[in-house]
Amino acid sequence: MKTVFRIAFAVAVFFVVTNSPRLHAQITAANAKAVTLEDRRKALNDVFHDYWEDYLRHDPEFASTIGDTRFNDKVSDYSVKAYNESLERGQNFIMRLSAIDPSGLNDQEQLSRDLLLRTLVDDQEAAEYKEWEMPVTQMGGIYSRYPQLVARLSFKTVKDYDDWIARLHTIPQAFSQITENMSIGLEDKRTPPHDLIEKTLEQVQTLATQKPEESPLALPLKSFPAAVPAADQDRIRTEMLAAIQKEVLPAYTRFATFLKVGYIPACRTELGLSALPDGAKYYQFLIRHTTTTSLTADQIHQIGLDEVKRDEAEMLAIAQALGFKDLASFRASLKTNPKLKATSAEELLAAFRGYLGPMQAKLPQLFGRLPKAPFEVAPVPDYMAKTAAPAYYEAGTPDGSRPGRLFIDTYNPTDRNLYAVEDMAYHEGIPGHHLQISIARELTGVPEFRKFSRYTAYTEGWGLYAERLGKDVGFYRDPYSDYGRLEGDVWRAIRLVVDTGVHSQHWTREQMVQFFHDHSNVDETSVQSEVDRYIAVPSQALAYKTGQLKILELRARAQKALGDKFDIRAFHDEVLDAGPLPLDVLEQRVDAWITNQTHGSAQ
Repeated sequence: MKTVFRIAFAVAVFFVVTNSPRLHAQITAANAKAVTLEDRRKALNDVFHDYWEDYLRHDPEFASTIGDTRFNDKVSDYSVKAYNESLERGQNFIMRLSAIDPSGLNDQEQLSRDLLLRTLVDDQEAAEYKEWEMPVTQMGGIYSRYPQLVARLSFKTVKDYDDWIARLHTIPQAFSQITENMSIGLEDKRTPPHDLIEKTLEQVQTLATQKPEESPLALPLKSFPAAVPAADQDRIRTEMLAAIQKEVLPAYTRFATFLKVGYIPACRTELGLSALPDGAKYYQFLIRHTTTTSLTADQIHQIGLDEVKRDEAEMLAIAQALGFKDLASFRASLKTNPKLKATSAEELLAAFRGYLGPMQAKLPQLFGRLPKAPFEVAPVPDYMAKTAAPAYYEAGTPDGSRPGRLFIDTYNPTDRNLYAVEDMAYHEGIPGHHLQISIARELTGVPEFRKFSRYTAYTEGWGLYAERLGKDVGFYRDPYSDYGRLEGDVWRAIRLVVDTGVHSQHWTREQMVQFFHDHSNVDETSVQSEVDRYIAVPSQALAYKTGQLKILELRARAQKALGDKFDIRAFHDEVLDAGPLPLDVLEQRVDAWITNQTHGSAQ
C-alpha cells in the first residue's frame, strides 16, 4: 500500500474557518445559539482526552516510558496501512476541534485547542514528504528503539516480565514492516545518505551478534525482585532468552543483510536534503516545524555567521587575558594541555556531577517554581556510545519511579574536553532540560498532551539559555570553563551555518568539518558525530540557537519595559508554566505578561 491518505478537505476547512473572519463569525453565532459554553467545554475536553488516549494506544512504547503500563505487551504498527489510518484519525480530530466555537473558553483552553490543531495540521502536511520511507539512520530507528526502551521500563511483577516477552515476540514483525517501508523508499528514490547507513549497519551488526544473555534486550534478567517466585524466574529466563535467540536476533541479522545487500548500494551519495526532488520544499517545512518561525534557510545561515563572529570576539578576550595573542594559539594550547582532558570515564562522570550540586543550591534565586522529579547522571549504553551526542537528557516518569537521567558519552574519554563539561551539565541537567521538562510534566489544569509536547526550539532553546544562567549566578569561575561556555554557544551557532550549508547550499562533509575546525576547538570525536547528526536529522540542530535568541530577546524586552520591577524568577515562571510552546506563541504570552505587569505596577 503505497499511497498515503491525504486530508486536503479537513486542512482546507481548518484554514478557511480560522482565516475567514466572516465565516468564523457565522459559525460562532450558530454555535452560540445551539451549544452552551459548558457543552462546548465538555466537547473540547472530550477531544483532548480522546486524542491522548489514541496517541498512547498507537505508540505503546511511548506510553510505557511515561509509566502507563496498559500497553506494555504491545509494539507499534509501523505499516503504511497504520500510517494512513493515523492520518485519517487526525482528520477526524481536526474536524471535531474546528467545529467547537472557542468564544468564552478561558485562555488555557483556547491555547490547548490551538496547539492541538497546529500539531494535527503539521502531521498532515508532513505526510507529503513520506518520512516513513526513511525511518532509520545512525542516530536511531527500529534497531535501537527496543534496547533503549527496555532500560526505561520497570520490572517489579511477573506480568512486567511477561509483557516484555510478548513484545520480544512481536519485534520481528516490526522489523519486517520497517524493511518494507524502506524498500518502498528505494522505489521512490527517498533514502538517507550512503555513509550514514554504513554506520547504522555497524550498530545493527553489533546488536545482532551478541549472545542472548549479553543483549541489552535481556537486561530484565540481570536481577529479579523478591516478588517474582523462583519458579517464575526460571520460566521467564528460559522464555526470554529463547525469544531473543530464535526470533529477535535473527530479525536483526535479516535487517543487517537487507542494509548491506539491498539498501546501502542504492542509497543516495549527496548528503543534503537538496538531493531529493522536493528537498528544498521539505527542508523549509522542517525549518518551520522545528524552529516554529518563518525564517528561511538563508536567513538562518546568516544569523549563524553573525553569532559565530560575536562569540569569537568574547572568546578572544578570554584568550588574551590568559596571555595568548590570538584564538588560534589559544586553541592549539587546549589540545596539548593534559589537565583539560578526562583521564577516564569515571573522571568525566564525576566532573558533570561536581557542577550540578552547586547549581541546585542556586535555583531558588532564579525560579519561583521548582520541579519535584528526581535526577541522576549515567553513562551512555555501550552499544550506542560510538555515535551518541557527548551528553543528552532522558526524562523520567511523571510519578518519579524512574528519575530523569543525564547520559554522558564516555566513549574515548581521553579525547573529551573537561572545560566543556560545566555548560553541558547546565544545559542537559539543571537548570536546563531536567528542570524544564519536569516542570512541564508536573503541570496541573492542562490536558495531558500539553505536558509532553515537543517544540524543539522551545526545549533546546531553553537548554542553551540555561547555560547562560550559570553566568548570571556567578559560576564559570574558571576562565577555561567560561571559554567552554562560549565554545558551547559557538557550537550551536556553527550548527546554523553547517546544517543550512549541507541541506540548502550543497556543502560537502569536508566543508562541514572544516567550518567546525576553523571556528571551534570541539574535540574530533564530537565533530565527526555531530556532522553525521546534522546530515541525518535535518533542521533539528537549528532549534538551539533559534530558541535561545528568542528567550534572550523576550527577557531583554521585559527588563526594558519593567525596569526595577523586573523579577527574573517571575519571568522564568512565565516562560515555563505553560509547558513547551511554539516560539511565536511564547512571544505572545510574554508580551501579554509584560503588559499585565506594567499595568499592575502603574495602579
